Amino acid sequence: MLRVFYDPTFMLHDCGPEHPESPSRLRAVMEAARSVGGIEIVEECREASEDELALVHKPDYIAKVKRLSGEKTVMLDPDTPLSPHSYRAALKAAGSVIEAVEYSFRAKGNRAFCAVRPPGHHAEPDRAMGFCIFNNIAIGAAHAIRRNLIDRVAIVDWDVHHCNGTQKMFYDNPQVMVISLHQYPFYPGTGGSFEAGEAAGLGYTINLPMWPGVGDNEYRMAFSDIILPAIQNFKPDLIMISAGFDAHKDDPMAYLNLTTPFFGEMTREILAMANRFCGGRIVSVLEGGYNLKAMSKCVVLHLETLKE
Repeated sequence: MLRVFYDPTFMLHDCGPEHPESPSRLRAVMEAARSVGGIEIVEECREASEDELALVHKPDYIAKVKRLSGEKTVMLDPDTPLSPHSYRAALKAAGSVIEAVEYSFRAKGNRAFCAVRPPGHHAEPDRAMGFCIFNNIAIGAAHAIRRNLIDRVAIVDWDVHHCNGTQKMFYDNPQVMVISLHQYPFYPGTGGSFEAGEAAGLGYTINLPMWPGVGDNEYRMAFSDIILPAIQNFKPDLIMISAGFDAHKDDPMAYLNLTTPFFGEMTREILAMANRFCGGRIVSVLEGGYNLKAMSKCVVLHLETLKE
């Protein structure tokens, strides 16, 4: 059963009138989700605790964000505002992923999509970055490992920007395979193919940098030649997706050329791996996507495929 996790508090995170990470993004995502039949939508999520945030974030950073949260909007980095409601929204975004992970283990075939904001994959252990305050997907993965729900989790990040934060949090951890396809060179400047992990985690970080102009065929080759064999060798107990939709050909934030149907194709490939190795368990977490019409169509395909 596919369950979508959402909370109205996410809409209160206010980045300003000209900021691309706006509530209209999530409004479009939820309109798309409600058009898909046969799924369950949860509309209230719990907050992550400070101890849960501290699975991947440094306590001093958590305390700083909490301290700065107040009546005025402050900038955590040049792209990442903290408005009066942002801290609570960020806690609920991380909490929704924890709930989704727990849900995925209640029955075979349980899958989840977390329609959250602020997004998370750029947030590093000790700083906000790139619209992201706390690293939602990393918190969920770390929670699953701490609870002994899993031994191994694979995170596939197809957002157009490299998941510098997620990579940094698990760079030396052999229990978490982080696979990222992204435009390169591009923000945030990381994600070269030579970045492959360190110490016990060497080989468990896989970066697939894509030149501007790349489209479906190049991504398809990356899946068939590298991503799917890596997942087969790793045999994860859970697969998580950092589901950004900004590699779409119509997205204004980047220069890749993925088509709408290909987002369904990527989802189907990952679903096949989940069905083979981890009882169909997938937790997908919203990241980027800034053309509302294109993102809506991609989300419908993503959810229609996940519910199969």
